[in-house]
Amino acid sequence: MVVFQNQGTNVPRSPDDIDQRLELGTMSDDPKRFLHPATIAQISRLDLRAKQVVEGFISGMHKSPFFGQSMEFAQHREYVTGDDIRHLDWKVWSKTDKFYIKQYEAETNLRANLVVDTSESMIYGRDKHRKAKTMNKYEYACTAAACLAYLIIRQQDSAGVFSFGWDVKQVVPPRSSQRQLDAIATSLDLSQPTDKTDILKVIRQVAESSPSRGLVILFSDLLTDREPLLKGLEMLRHRRHDVMVFHILDDDELTFPFGGMTRFEGMEELPNLFCDPKALRQGYLEALEEYLVEVRRGCTRMGVDYTLIRTSDYLDAVLSRVLFRRMSDRGTVVNR
Repeated sequence: MVVFQNQGTNVPRSPDDIDQRLELGTMSDDPKRFLHPATIAQISRLDLRAKQVVEGFISGMHKSPFFGQSMEFAQHREYVTGDDIRHLDWKVWSKTDKFYIKQYEAETNLRANLVVDTSESMIYGRDKHRKAKTMNKYEYACTAAACLAYLIIRQQDSAGVFSFGWDVKQVVPPRSSQRQLDAIATSLDLSQPTDKTDILKVIRQVAESSPSRGLVILFSDLLTDREPLLKGLEMLRHRRHDVMVFHILDDDELTFPFGGMTRFEGMEELPNLFCDPKALRQGYLEALEEYLVEVRRGCTRMGVDYTLIRTSDYLDAVLSRVLFRRMSDRGTVVNR
């Protein structure tokens, strides 16, 4: 994918759009700016359920691949000497004259890794957003990640973070303590966007750092070649992780609204370009649509939970919609 920073006219935003996201877009040196109270208040009534079975160390609200004690029946197996007779299913015995043990799905805590893209393309339109007091892609991704970390820890699960550009920049291992939120917010703040992206190398590092199955949430503009991206996501699914992708793009990148001779500043080591955008618009939009369709289909095929987001979308609405969908599907286990 080609990445350009437009140096032409900024795209105007409506007054309502600016007012309602004023606090989210304010530029601040305080890492806690990513923990936006209004967004947290909106999503705090929902739970982030794992659609894939996960492994954990303590009892929680998520299905485990191991059998244990819970209220949810899983299956029968034949009785063997030494089994606790309290788990015998006497109704089955009365019909078959054989002894069977009832097994239940153990509940486990969730370990989530939030993987945040902090490559140079994530600060596209930085000056435009600063003037409009709205969020660029980097701020949107960090705020979404921090708010989900709050929700995960609030439900007594563990959250950690990876930030990356060409390589992994910051790592905060998953923890469930309240102090973990400060560590995550600080890590995201320190990960200022630079460099281009080697998505496959980064995802491989995430996979190698997460030996037990869990939840991996990727926040990125995905402006990279599709083959290494899909290969990386398939690697995570092959290791039986539940994978979510928040594909965050600026409105300009989705609509290409530029007019008149414009100088596009190359990002991630690409050259500058001075041209008439009208000559590029149709080809750009066709190439973008082809890319989006292929990424969406690839995610669907692998069982990856994919969401395309504009930076103009209200973050609380986006997170609420995703969490509500996952809660509605929590009875479904995605297997390959």
